[in-house]
Amino acid sequence: MSNGSNGPTRKHTALPKAEILIEALPWLTRHHGKTVVIKFGGNAMVNEDLKAAFAQDVVFLRHAGLKPVVVHGGGPQISRALDKAGIVSEFRAGLRVTTEDAMDVVRMVLAGQVQRELVGLLNRHGPLAVGLTGEDAHTITATRHQPEIDGELVDIGRVGEITEIDTGAIEALLADGRIPVVSSVARSQDDHHVYNVNADTAAAALAAALGAETLMVLTDVEGLYEDWPDSDEVISRLTASQLEKLLPELSSGMVPKMEGCLHAVRNGVTTARVIDGRVQHSILLEIFTDEGIGTMVVPDEQGEP
Repeated sequence: MSNGSNGPTRKHTALPKAEILIEALPWLTRHHGKTVVIKFGGNAMVNEDLKAAFAQDVVFLRHAGLKPVVVHGGGPQISRALDKAGIVSEFRAGLRVTTEDAMDVVRMVLAGQVQRELVGLLNRHGPLAVGLTGEDAHTITATRHQPEIDGELVDIGRVGEITEIDTGAIEALLADGRIPVVSSVARSQDDHHVYNVNADTAAAALAAALGAETLMVLTDVEGLYEDWPDSDEVISRLTASQLEKLLPELSSGMVPKMEGCLHAVRNGVTTARVIDGRVQHSILLEIFTDEGIGTMVVPDEQGEP
């Protein structure tokens, strides 16, 4: 008797799960076989639960037939390691001044610590993730970036401006069913050293070079606010030209993220999104649900300036 009375109830409680899976179907179909570049950063990078959820999401994408590529920096971890080494962290024009000594620490933290941890989290789910830096197989090449401050070009050390992307190694890994995890360190175009490059910029450049369907940038806000600080309404969708007009008004931390989104959609990426990395499974919510979360940037429609 008990089986008969339990049966319908059990079916009933499972139904919402089926509905959620079915809602994902059109998105699964649309994204199948497509490359998605995800910039891992912010709180998702330091909170243990969020880190684990991020790894689950990326593995889910891979098993759902997408080709995820993860790009990461490591600002907080670098600052901690520099403090420990007795090297003062100095920022100019929003960028970390990177001396030769500091660069050694940056490289060690990104490739030896942050990347290793992320590769380890992903590989709990199978032999999937492979770590590399922009130095490997000429993936990212850069020259010295000199920002302009008060009309003067300023030397901030080994901070690089990306000049070239070679996607060969990443594409070979994707073809083999692997998940590339890329640290934002670049080889130098003109000497035998390496450069620290902004991870948002690196993710955008890789997304464009790979012809990715989507660039996703995890951040610590809900998205791009309509009228910050007067309002916390998030702009859910805007075109490249609309974003370009907004850029001068944005807070300094948001600029490289939104410039990256703009670069991506102007160079063949179908959508670029800034999403709230403080929400568990935000990547799945963004890719597989009708609502989506965060701010999506799309190319200008035909006929728009």
